[in-house]
Amino acid sequence: MSPATPTSDRTVAPLARPASPTALFLAFNALALQGFGGVLAVAQRVLVEQRRWLSAEEFLQLLALAQVLPGPNVVNLTLMVGDRYFGLRGALAALAGILTFPLLLVIGLTTAYMHFSAVPQVAGALKGMGAVAAGMIIGTAIKLAASLRDTPLGLPLATALGTAACIGVALLRWPLLYVLLGCGLLACGVAWHRLGGSRT
Repeated sequence: MSPATPTSDRTVAPLARPASPTALFLAFNALALQGFGGVLAVAQRVLVEQRRWLSAEEFLQLLALAQVLPGPNVVNLTLMVGDRYFGLRGALAALAGILTFPLLLVIGLTTAYMHFSAVPQVAGALKGMGAVAAGMIIGTAIKLAASLRDTPLGLPLATALGTAACIGVALLRWPLLYVLLGCGLLACGVAWHRLGGSRT
């Protein structure tokens, strides 16, 4: 078990790994088809809790990197998980899994929506799905918050930075780049200092 594995995880079975790129393709395809309203909540449950390909801390680290890279965060996360196990083959297999059948489904639903978008029941249903999607994201955030106890920042500072980022983006409408540069660089600097100090 790697040193990054939390103490609470040492009492359970060790992390597993996908058997092949095909297993990655099938897992991410099933994950994507479950992700109505957002794949992120499903990804955390499937990759961490069900298949145990990642620990909660590893998922949080990859997600943080996926968030700051250009492009959709779930696609970035998919590429990193695939590459982690089978290199380029794994990255392409996972990417194909997360995109292929959902792409066909979205094309079909988009065509249907163009014909039925004026129906009041359709518009109401979409608003309801938006509320569900927001709830799924909040639920995932609450689950991942438990991993902050082991961060080098410490729980109080990690919570403060997360709250500041949320306020900056959601309430103050600051550009995401400025929030990332401000909160992100501060978090990286503090973590680097504390990790460096612990080795001396």
